[in-house]
Amino acid sequence: MAVPPNAVPSTSPAPAESHSPPRRPRLVSLCGTWLKPEMQSLYRQATHLQRWDNTVFTEQVLNAEQFPFDPVIIMERRKRPRPRGNFILRFWYKHIVRQWPPPRQITIAPEYHPYNLPDLLAAHQPDLVHVYYGHKAVKYLDMLLAWGGPFLVSFHGVDVVKFTEDPAYTGSLRRVFTHARLILARSQSLLEALRALGCPPDKLRLNHTPIPLDRFPASVREAPAGGAWRLIQASRLIPKKGLFTTLEALRLVVPHVPDLKFIVCGTGPVKEEFLRRRDELGLASHVKVLGWLDQEALLAEYQRAHLFLHPSELTETADQEGIPNAMLEAMATGLPVVATRHGGIPEAVTDGTDGLLVPERSPQELADALLTLLRNPALLTRFSEAAAATVRARFGLPAAVAKLEDCYDEARASATAFAGTGADQTGS
Repeated sequence: MAVPPNAVPSTSPAPAESHSPPRRPRLVSLCGTWLKPEMQSLYRQATHLQRWDNTVFTEQVLNAEQFPFDPVIIMERRKRPRPRGNFILRFWYKHIVRQWPPPRQITIAPEYHPYNLPDLLAAHQPDLVHVYYGHKAVKYLDMLLAWGGPFLVSFHGVDVVKFTEDPAYTGSLRRVFTHARLILARSQSLLEALRALGCPPDKLRLNHTPIPLDRFPASVREAPAGGAWRLIQASRLIPKKGLFTTLEALRLVVPHVPDLKFIVCGTGPVKEEFLRRRDELGLASHVKVLGWLDQEALLAEYQRAHLFLHPSELTETADQEGIPNAMLEAMATGLPVVATRHGGIPEAVTDGTDGLLVPERSPQELADALLTLLRNPALLTRFSEAAAATVRARFGLPAAVAKLEDCYDEARASATAFAGTGADQTGS
């Protein structure tokens, strides 16, 4: 390029090279509701990421004061378009068959999506979407494919069995397995169930519940003076939590430990039935339901207790646990556990080391396990120390979140490599 005749040579130093840090990858956490009280573990994951920037997309926001987060974007629900044209076909379904609205293939144009999720994703341009809960992934799948970017899905327990008796649903679930970069689950038992549903084994990853150990200081439990034992369970009052089995077991235990108290922290659809059965068994003075407690109040109850119960059981709908979050929190405070060999519980509780495990739906064996600990203070103390050590070694929040972000990195890298091959990522 020619130099102007009057130009003066510059004496300014050359501009310094830019050393700005690289852009952090962008994540969208996608869930139906942000958040229900029992979804504490999702909040811990979303708010403790270190290497990824996170935005929440959701259908509705609940308990915003309990779970503050920014940004949260509420998806816009779209109206189902009215069928146009073909008056005879509309008349047939509306007035003769009386099936209205008509079947999906007649009423809905191919580009129709019930939420503006594809548009939001196109505008936000995340590097990855994390879909929480398998049944939500089925619901959002076509919208994710319309967007075209990579996503992974985490399963948490009930969503491994929800709707799986419906062949059409399981077919949709297999489509999710096909298109998701990775499939996560809270426990090995859930991973095995997902494998049985048709998920390719090479896509499965373990995603433990993260426990913020600094919020659950440990103390060694000892037998109470005068036999005033305090047992506790924190859970939703739903069938799989084994609460009615606990009542039958306590009926056998209380005659030997007359000052025993069983504290239930939580609420749910079987609360009234549970209280009615408690009264029928003459346990009203021994069993108290406190309702749902915030984290500070729940911690105080853990610290007052001597033993944590979690006798989960498989329901008629095959609903099962992963690794119960409340159980891990209780163990972190030093509470020994009496629970069942159910779902992911044996992955956290080692029978004879940090608690006792019994078969499901066995009041007698549950009562025997309780009496074993109540009559052996040295064993209780040993289990208490081991319970706190177990959670600290295996379920601490920083390590769990780091492994989750490793999954994000892997899914992103996998999608980038796949895109580089020129293959179609949005097949049927």
